[in-house]
Amino acid sequence: MLSRDQVVAYAADGYLALPGFLDPGTCAALIERAEQIAAEQAPAGPRSVFSTQAQARRSDAWFLESGDQVRCFFEEEAFAADGSLQAAPARAINKIGHALHDREPVFAAASYDPRLAEIAGQIGMREPLAVQSMAIFKQPGIGGEVGCHQDATFLFTAPLSVVGFWVALEDATRDNGCLWVAPGGQRGPLRRRFCRDGVGGVRFAELDPTPLPGPSQLQALPVRAGTLVLLHGLLPHWSGANRSPRRRLAYSLHCVEADADYPADNWLQRGASLPFRRLAAGPPLARSGALV
Repeated sequence: MLSRDQVVAYAADGYLALPGFLDPGTCAALIERAEQIAAEQAPAGPRSVFSTQAQARRSDAWFLESGDQVRCFFEEEAFAADGSLQAAPARAINKIGHALHDREPVFAAASYDPRLAEIAGQIGMREPLAVQSMAIFKQPGIGGEVGCHQDATFLFTAPLSVVGFWVALEDATRDNGCLWVAPGGQRGPLRRRFCRDGVGGVRFAELDPTPLPGPSQLQALPVRAGTLVLLHGLLPHWSGANRSPRRRLAYSLHCVEADADYPADNWLQRGASLPFRRLAAGPPLARSGALV
């Protein structure tokens, strides 16, 4: 799947964009199912908000028990001061997470695509486990900023091993919240961990005082729909708020090494009935098409 030059570029920069990885029909199918889930679940589900700026404070049971579920989370700006929604529920969703790849057939087919396993092997992964997936809406006008972060903060292993496979399902532009990356930034340290605090909540554990780069130190990565972006787990990346009239829907899958230690205090945990699966193993689909 990757040329030698692409493998070298990923190792040097910590990211790699692969245009045209998903065809328009597959993108359309993923978008359609994401919209269906949002329309079905958002009106009746809890009004749980996702925020990279204050997630330790906002985390609730709906979030903490979503590691093996398919659940909707709202944008911070979807609510007025009195708590009422300012948009239709399905148009106020920040993301759907975190087990689309094991609960939803159309997302499973895209996630366990043999090409992803081949790419993972080419960039040095030995036995990648698919641990987390998200459909990220970046709604027009209210799509929230995703603060500069490293994926290993949220999916820590020892040794560090997480890799992100991020796919633009719609065009991602500077106006609607494309990714911004710090080329070579994966050679820096892991700054902090997002973990369970042992008393029913979560906290950020500070590991290294080195500041993450600010937006002026990052490089924009606008891409067309269907583009796959590989993201090293230590690479600082960011996306701004979407104030444009155009949505920026993306699908993100994160993998870790099967032989790495996955701590019991990582925020994302699964029950024994749905263990993490190897990327090349194929989808288990706990309940075909069901929301549980």
